[in-house]
Amino acid sequence: MTTLGLEEEYLLLDPVSGLPAHHAAGVQALLEAVPEIGDDEIQRELLSCQIETATPVCETLAQAEDSLLTFRRTFADAAAQVGTVGAATGTAPWIPQAYPELTDKQRYEDLRATAPGIVGDQFVNGLHVHVGVPDKERGVQALNRIRPWIPLLTALGVNSPYWLGRDSGFGSWRVVHYRRWAVQGVAPWFADAADYERRITALSATGAILDRGVLTWVARLSDRYPTLELRACDVQLEAGDAVLLGALTRALVVTALHDAEEDTEPLVPDPELLDAALWQGARDGMEHHLVDLATAEPVPARQHLEAFLDHVGAALEAEGDTGQVRDALAAAAERGTGAERQRRAMRDGGLDALLSLYGSTLTA
Repeated sequence: MTTLGLEEEYLLLDPVSGLPAHHAAGVQALLEAVPEIGDDEIQRELLSCQIETATPVCETLAQAEDSLLTFRRTFADAAAQVGTVGAATGTAPWIPQAYPELTDKQRYEDLRATAPGIVGDQFVNGLHVHVGVPDKERGVQALNRIRPWIPLLTALGVNSPYWLGRDSGFGSWRVVHYRRWAVQGVAPWFADAADYERRITALSATGAILDRGVLTWVARLSDRYPTLELRACDVQLEAGDAVLLGALTRALVVTALHDAEEDTEPLVPDPELLDAALWQGARDGMEHHLVDLATAEPVPARQHLEAFLDHVGAALEAEGDTGQVRDALAAAAERGTGAERQRRAMRDGGLDALLSLYGSTLTA
């Protein structure tokens, strides 16, 4: 069974104003006092209004979901104890005019020095899915082959419609926000692992980025773990939706590894078409059309999802995930994406309803 790991980033919000609340240090201290939460599950993010967690290396979806639910419930309780609301949303709907407080870490100060205007708006939270790969060479081949399906995964995971107190018009404003960094979007096609390393080294030497950690491609190979890391989706309102995206990502990577081993003809879209498809997926989510990169034609989003499930069907079956994925997709289609649910909450009850949605779904 192919290993899987999930990382999630969360915001702390003021329960009255909805503005980010810089109380991560207090929340961290409360989390560290809980025996069920390991130190390696608690991480501080760039801003002091953010907390990040990472599951252990998992083989089953149940293991990943249990880990996320345990952390989320404990985090929600800790957030409440310091007078805040924990929120699993891809962007902070409102942000203050003042420059945010950074986590006390030299690397974050260095990052601010390289891009102060971007860092000052970095109230964004993602879901990062790690899938185990045998080695770097095969990881690069898998990275190449998953590229045409990344916009669909982005569309399934949109959960950040609000920014600066208004509807951005995008399901995932977070994805658009990340396009301001020097290295962004879908990674290019690489000839092999040596080519991947050469090009990353060249980028790092330009001075445009602080280090390899600021390669903000929506998918890349991890420098810390033997994994391919997908960063294309917003953090999800509910743990079950994060696990669903993890399962789909694992199936896609397993399929790509198999196709590379069989030397099947890969689909290599024109880069500008792939970039436009990612932008469109971030804008529209699953509500309209997505680009079928094999034909360069728009197709209904649900039809494109069925084509994806056909593509990864054998891998889902091999991992034992088919039934759970089908059930989770049906439930998600009925509820709507996170962006759709946030918009419904705002339409029905304004800020209070939106904050209530964040609080209720964090522990669901």
